[in-house]
Amino acid sequence: MSKGKILVTFQFLIIFLMFVFIKAKSKYFLLGIAILTISIIIGLLAIKEQGNNDFNIRPDINPNCKLITTGVYKYIRHPMYFSVIFGMLGILVAFFNYVEFILYIFLIFIMLIKLHYEEQLWCNHTKEYLEYKKRTKKLIPFIY
Repeated sequence: MSKGKILVTFQFLIIFLMFVFIKAKSKYFLLGIAILTISIIIGLLAIKEQGNNDFNIRPDINPNCKLITTGVYKYIRHPMYFSVIFGMLGILVAFFNYVEFILYIFLIFIMLIKLHYEEQLWCNHTKEYLEYKKRTKKLIPFIY
């Protein structure tokens, strides 16, 4: 099994477990749902921008894929990763418990490993990516 498949497997396992361990609504339920809604919108905008450009949930780079630098990709290089992390933050806020919190920390860890792995692949795939890295943030617009 490739590194990309392993990372995606862990990502989905953690997300699944976060849903399994949902308990009662927290007092910040509506805030959590608002965060989740914003993350879904960002994820859909990223998918729309990709169009038919070999959408792939694995970080592996398809040989014929093209670098996308428009839309949400103009501000961050990994809007789909942002969408997952931010969306699961919404779940954490809406249904807070300590098991969810620990799982969320693991999810962030896995997503960052996946992000760095994908960035290495892109740097080897095209020199254009190095220029793209200079003018965008990795994950959080204007910050990181």
